[in-house]
Amino acid sequence: MVSVLLVIVYRFVNPPITLLMVLRNIERKSEDRPTKLEKEWVDFADISDNMKRAAVAAEDQLFLKHVGFDVKAIERAYKNNVNSKRVKGGSTISQQTAKNVFLWPGRSWVRKGFEAYFTLLIEMFWSKERILEVYLNVIEMGDGVYGAEAAAQANFNKSCRKLTRSQAALIAACFPNPRKWSPKRPTSYINHRKYLIMKNMRILGPLDF
Repeated sequence: MVSVLLVIVYRFVNPPITLLMVLRNIERKSEDRPTKLEKEWVDFADISDNMKRAAVAAEDQLFLKHVGFDVKAIERAYKNNVNSKRVKGGSTISQQTAKNVFLWPGRSWVRKGFEAYFTLLIEMFWSKERILEVYLNVIEMGDGVYGAEAAAQANFNKSCRKLTRSQAALIAACFPNPRKWSPKRPTSYINHRKYLIMKNMRILGPLDF
């Protein structure tokens, strides 16, 4: 019951902080580094369409069509992970939002179970617009950097309202490991991901919420 009420509250109230943000700063303190929490909430209407499209193109191209889970993507990720050392995720934007807002980081089956539960709840009580808005404001986008606005400021000295297609795609290209990769210093792998994301952005067409 409490979980349902919390999901309903966050339909209208912006999450002030996440457990990941807290844990990252505990890690920094244990390493004798100063705390760092760069984040600034930007309403959905004010986020660049380029950033929205880049996120969907990079992470979940069926975002507007599924009800929280992409079965084919999960199957592809499972087959890849059985045969490859490079772990590939099959989580949708809805699943990632549920994980970031309500849960702790990790890969246990218990956490996955809670993730599925909260994914169903946000799909039930939130709009797709709200899910993407929260996602683009809370996910980790760098070391101590959370959300599109902080990422845009940190990497391009501009608001996420003004990101170009290339800049948005470059930020999205680093989503899988934002503390390892940086839009400021893109590797050849990240530049290739950017190219694929921009290609997918063209294929997507308009995002009709």
